[in-house]
Amino acid sequence: MPPPPSTTAGGSTFDKMKMGAVMGTGVGLTIGFIFGSFSIMRAGPGPRGVVATLSQYMLSSAATFGFFMSIGSVIRTESPYALPASTPETVRAMSPYRDAWRRSQRKLEVEVREGTGRE
Repeated sequence: MPPPPSTTAGGSTFDKMKMGAVMGTGVGLTIGFIFGSFSIMRAGPGPRGVVATLSQYMLSSAATFGFFMSIGSVIRTESPYALPASTPETVRAMSPYRDAWRRSQRKLEVEVREGTGRE
């Protein structure tokens, strides 16, 4: 089966907010499971039981992460400085940094070659 065609349009701001919320919820559920399990193993489940305690950790963590990830996605989407990574303007803007990095790598290779054999 061929892969779906790629698009440069990322969707509406609301779509990106939903995607950030879904991603944050997934991360929050995972982190809540890890920390909740650790807390239950360390201090015991408490009077409510294991399932209720673990689910409380997971749901509160998922809600928090999802909320902040959705807000962060909207802020990043509406940034006036956000440029798509594949435009010619972006490539031209990054060329001084790329050239400086290449010069530093060449200098490092020369220093390594000259430094070998001497002690």
